[in-house]
Amino acid sequence: MLYKIFLIMTVVGVPISIVGSLLNWAPTIMFAIYALTILALASYIGRATESLSIIAGPRIGGLLNVTFGNAVELTISIFALKAGYLTIVLASLTGAVISNLLLVAGLSFFIGGLKFKRQSFNIHDARHNMGLLMFSVVVSFVFPFIFSFRLTENEIFTLSVGIAIVMLLLYFAALFFRLVTHRGVYVQGKENEEEEEPEWGKKRSIIVLAAAALSVAFLSDQLVDSFEGVAASFGWSEVFIGVIVVAIIGNSAENITAILMAVRNKVNVSMEIAVGSTLQIAMFVTPLLVVLSLIFANPLSLVFQMEALVAMVLSVFLINMIINDGDTNWFEGLTLLSAYIIMAIGFYFM
Repeated sequence: MLYKIFLIMTVVGVPISIVGSLLNWAPTIMFAIYALTILALASYIGRATESLSIIAGPRIGGLLNVTFGNAVELTISIFALKAGYLTIVLASLTGAVISNLLLVAGLSFFIGGLKFKRQSFNIHDARHNMGLLMFSVVVSFVFPFIFSFRLTENEIFTLSVGIAIVMLLLYFAALFFRLVTHRGVYVQGKENEEEEEPEWGKKRSIIVLAAAALSVAFLSDQLVDSFEGVAASFGWSEVFIGVIVVAIIGNSAENITAILMAVRNKVNVSMEIAVGSTLQIAMFVTPLLVVLSLIFANPLSLVFQMEALVAMVLSVFLINMIINDGDTNWFEGLTLLSAYIIMAIGFYFM
């Protein structure tokens, strides 16, 4: 039923988006159309990557889910960076981190926990990811903020580029570690799942993925153009648009896929999507945007607002405490969701 709704939203939304952009409809109306259409397209990205993950195996599949799930976030951020909306770019990255760790993981644990009293996952993978999260958020993001009080703007940007390069190198080293040198070393046996057939074949999945990604790229460009009109109409700050609105749209694919996996008792996949996606945002997407800002002549430094930085650090510490025992339940999911709601209210009043 849900997929039928997304099909209708896609078939109707894409042509309406094109017509509306050509006729210059009101920014608020177009923002809603773009957002809903991107949400529908994200569901197809999720379904295509899920089929490919079954074909390619859990490790490669998890990486595919995370990478194409973040494609929406990356595309929106690139267009926003090119347009000079640096505040929204940093805010959307903040939103991606707290949304993945609190909203995506929280919904997965909560809804999955309503069906299963206890869901276990690979604690070795979880602790490996949390160590990298502590590095990327607590070290790489806090460090530039502290030094920003003593350095000039150019020096801060130079420091940010240096940190970005280190983060990119470590991210690829982490992929090499997990997929090559230590592949299968920390496997704790098979998850509670039976053999499945992919919904779509390899060829169809790739075609759907490519079509959805191209459509999202076009709509993301249009979505960014509507930011100013939406902010003026609703009185929303750029920070709220980036942290909450853009992040929810950008994470829609992860949300849908992670919840479906948790309901099927594949919480290992849900964890890989929620935490692995955050890692990719922090260690790949963010430093990549810093490097790309050199090309766009809109220098993007890794200096987040204090409120954003505190929100990310608290999210990392909270999810670390929640998943440290290797299993989860609905109440832990509710705890994460409560933290997200509190932060969303705070950013709204900014």
